[in-house]
Amino acid sequence: MTEKEARLLRIGVLGCGPIAQAAHFESCTKARNADLYAICDVAPDLVERMAWTHKPQRTFCDYDAMLADPDLGAVIIATSDAFHVQAAQRALEAGKHVLCEKPLGISVEEVEGLRSVVQRANRIFQVGHMKRFDAGLQAAKSFIDTEMGELLALKAWYCDSTHRYATTDAVQPLLVKSAFARKPTENPKADLRRYFMLAHGSHLVDTARFFAGDIVEVEARLNERFGAHCWFVDVAFASGVIGHLDLTVAVRMDWHEGFQIYGEHGSVVGKTYNPWYFKTSDVEIFRESDATSYRPLGADGHFYRRQVEAFSDVVLHGKQMVGASIDDGVASVRAMAAIERSVATRCPVALADVSGPV
Repeated sequence: MTEKEARLLRIGVLGCGPIAQAAHFESCTKARNADLYAICDVAPDLVERMAWTHKPQRTFCDYDAMLADPDLGAVIIATSDAFHVQAAQRALEAGKHVLCEKPLGISVEEVEGLRSVVQRANRIFQVGHMKRFDAGLQAAKSFIDTEMGELLALKAWYCDSTHRYATTDAVQPLLVKSAFARKPTENPKADLRRYFMLAHGSHLVDTARFFAGDIVEVEARLNERFGAHCWFVDVAFASGVIGHLDLTVAVRMDWHEGFQIYGEHGSVVGKTYNPWYFKTSDVEIFRESDATSYRPLGADGHFYRRQVEAFSDVVLHGKQMVGASIDDGVASVRAMAAIERSVATRCPVALADVSGPV
């Protein structure tokens, strides 16, 4: 365990469901500069079980009561996607800093509305695109920013596996459910096409933006066969870089995720693992100047804990944010909505012109 610093950010986690159990509770207890101060869920049996396991200082079944606690510094929103925007707005209006799970929301209009709230609130707001805290991706980003020169093109892929649950069930903690859990009005998995885009496409889009900057236009195709969904997306970046994204759920093979980036003074190739392995991406960086490659180790692969620590450093010490901002979260939702419009119209779609739900 990392030794705790003298000054800790007191964090309350809203939602005691799977992502909180698998990632956020442990991240707060292990973070060097944060404390799992409170947990909150409408399901009292789930709160009791999680409190016994993770030992927060406070427990709540009422969100407003948690937000009214003057000792609470920040909130991690770990609810269903449909509740993200409303929960974030209430936390900001209560004067709390916010780390909100991805995707930021499920429609362009609601996330644009939240951006206005963030701008007024004068609080730190970060979106939980935890792959930005993969040391391999960070090494690639550093090379791009300092040595690669102009970028030419980017390819990235996120291909979930038909065998993912055989993998995740072996490495995740036992995920506890409750009959009292609050669920969205509509079952998110009733429309698998939309669910896969929000759950997995948000990772792929943010990774592409992390490396190559703002996306301005997409042209997408979707193939649906034997229960699988495959999106191929041609991407235009504001910088003039061209890109290709492959989102496939699910491939009949092992987890297949990674990227290739071609630039003026070198290239980067990366292989990313199932996130629940907590294993840093294998990244090979090639320098044209001396015709050599190197591979950063990235021994610390706990992306969720590193995300909490970076967020806490911004809040406590005013350090520069390295995670995804509200603008990044909005751009991700816009890109996903544009991909869906492009599939429907079979035409290129500019992100600036898109509206409505993903």
